[in-house]
Amino acid sequence: MLETRIDYVLFDLGGVLIELGDLAILQARTGFGGDQAEWLGHLDPWLARFETGRCSASDFASGVVADWGVETTPDQFLEVLMDWAIGPYPGTSELLAELQNTVGIGCLSNINAMHWQDQSERWPVPTTFDDHFLSFELGVRKPDRAVFQAVADRLRLHPDRILFIDDVAANVAEARAFGFRAEQVRGVDGAIRALQEVGLVTRTS
Repeated sequence: MLETRIDYVLFDLGGVLIELGDLAILQARTGFGGDQAEWLGHLDPWLARFETGRCSASDFASGVVADWGVETTPDQFLEVLMDWAIGPYPGTSELLAELQNTVGIGCLSNINAMHWQDQSERWPVPTTFDDHFLSFELGVRKPDRAVFQAVADRLRLHPDRILFIDDVAANVAEARAFGFRAEQVRGVDGAIRALQEVGLVTRTS
């Protein structure tokens, strides 16, 4: 077991606690004919603006559709995007409730205001956390170092007392470089294993 005590667990949402849909299905529904790398390449510049609060949902959808040159309307595109998040992985609520008995918990997510509102209304998980670090409110997104600085400034904890759990290697690498303890996992089962390694969870499922 690691010597330094963990006082706070910071979770990514999509891919760790909340299951996301298949990108290939989303790609097909948008009518974009390229491969996934091309699809993401067209999407990401607009997604970066949307997830950092620098454009509205309408401007985001209109911009993506115009850049792609597809027949999908902006409203149809937003409907497709709303279906990306499937829901919390089984066992997520139970895990968070267990952790709250011993440590502080928060979420650090690259997310837009539209998805955050929708997920908060549909599922209890987003409202469970002690703190929310959301890219559309912070104005920056992972893996920008400023994101981890914002977390450290608010929590006022030494970075190595914070365990960050995320499914993206670049985010984990930057968190470690900043001084956080960080683990790359996929799904709530992976999160449980990471928490077992630091002694915060003893059960296996």
